Amino acid sequence: MARISDTIENFIKDMLNEERERQILIQRNELADKFSCAPSQINYVLTTRFTYEKGYIIESKRGGGGYIVIRKITYDDKAERLNALSILDHVKDTKVISNKEYEIIKITFNDRTLVSVEDKNKVRADMLKGILAVVLS
Repeated sequence: MARISDTIENFIKDMLNEERERQILIQRNELADKFSCAPSQINYVLTTRFTYEKGYIIESKRGGGGYIVIRKITYDDKAERLNALSILDHVKDTKVISNKEYEIIKITFNDRTLVSVEDKNKVRADMLKGILAVVLS
């Protein structure tokens, strides 16, 4: 028999796979009710199984019922810079960073800025991971 965490994880992944935009909006309490568990169990699944390292971005909105947006990041070597910029665009659009901060961060992803770097895509991904860890904490 699957553990409740596995069941919740699989349910969320199934929902993501059904969405074209690779993004879903859930309410923690409704999901907890569906699985007859505490909302903290949902938090546990989100924080351990839907991390940036595993290809997800979690955005939590409080108040007015509160909800959580889960985004699946798709990786493609040819589009790594575009993925980094689209993630950065989203962070700016949700007002987590200012326009000025956005422009400063964006220039760090530019090929001309990374001219002496061998694996530009890896460096971009590592920088974005660090930036998101700071701004989303």
